Amino acid sequence: QVQLVDSGGGLVQAGGSLTLSCAASGNIFTINGMRWYRQAPGKQRELVAAVNSGGGTDYADSVKGRFTISRLNAMNTVYLQMNNLKPEDTAVYYCNALGYYNSDLGPPPRPFDIWGQGTQVTVSS
Repeated sequence: QVQLVDSGGGLVQAGGSLTLSCAASGNIFTINGMRWYRQAPGKQRELVAAVNSGGGTDYADSVKGRFTISRLNAMNTVYLQMNNLKPEDTAVYYCNALGYYNSDLGPPPRPFDIWGQGTQVTVSS
């Protein structure tokens, strides 16, 4: 019913920048929150940044001041601007969205919690 497609990863040198994008599509009623997570090899997935429907944001301490999450509600799209990248930022980055969709069976809207396929970010030293 709802799909997420994330993109924008790549290879960059330390100190460089990348912007990740995540677009939700489908029979969406509303999206309450969108988040970016990352998972490095051998490590657990961790929350990087989050934005709620009102525009409020939250960041992991490790990325504060370097990463910026932003959201276009009309487009059901979220971005992660990453500046001053460090080798320790190397990971697969995943988009996550929570909200409600319009079911083919009619009201009320049903909840969803979905993930993008992930995009690789590699930062070389």
